[in-house]
Amino acid sequence: MSARVVVADDQSVVREGIVMLLGLLPGIEVVGAAKDGDDAVALVAETDPDVVLMDLRMPRCDGVEATRRIRSEYPRTQVVVLTTFEDDDSLFTALRAGARGYLTKDAGGEEIAQAVEAVISGEAGLSPKVQSRLLARVTAQPAEAGADVGAPPSPELPDGLTPREAEVLVLIADGLSNAEIARALHISRATVKTHINNLFAKTGARDRTGAVRYAYQRGLAHPPGTSVT
Repeated sequence: MSARVVVADDQSVVREGIVMLLGLLPGIEVVGAAKDGDDAVALVAETDPDVVLMDLRMPRCDGVEATRRIRSEYPRTQVVVLTTFEDDDSLFTALRAGARGYLTKDAGGEEIAQAVEAVISGEAGLSPKVQSRLLARVTAQPAEAGADVGAPPSPELPDGLTPREAEVLVLIADGLSNAEIARALHISRATVKTHINNLFAKTGARDRTGAVRYAYQRGLAHPPGTSVT
């Protein structure tokens, strides 16, 4: 892996520590360090990095707004959030703004490198803990108590989608690969493929892009940068 990275954090000690840590990781070159979101956007324009490691809570322009601007103006650059905040509001707001990865600052160098490599490859750079919380959010509306496995789908789900197919569809819309979906749902890749084939048939989607478009149109997922009311 070869990755050019910008680090954005308003605390100089933390920022310098992250830069030092990244300097020890093979294949990662730090091309800039920003003290707030405005600086991060300016550095992206100047250095054209592959990835920005973005803190969320910063003055002037916070990490969410900076992520939204970067993904809108410089879509080649991916964003991995690296923050001390683990609350769901921070997580899902960052993902909706366009972040492809989310790590907490207790992540080690190997975990950061894996997230950077994942987002460059077009996958989601989410820690197992974050994947679990994402799944919990997706399944926040459980089936009626006592419902049998294989029972008719919930009436809220369009086109006969089952709850499991809807879960898979939302995770596709959030950028997870088949392997990541399998880990998040604790099922095999073959089962994931079966669910994907089924939901493609039900939704009329020809590929993952079509499935994501369907999820957005039906309100099952929301495009990055949009707010949910």
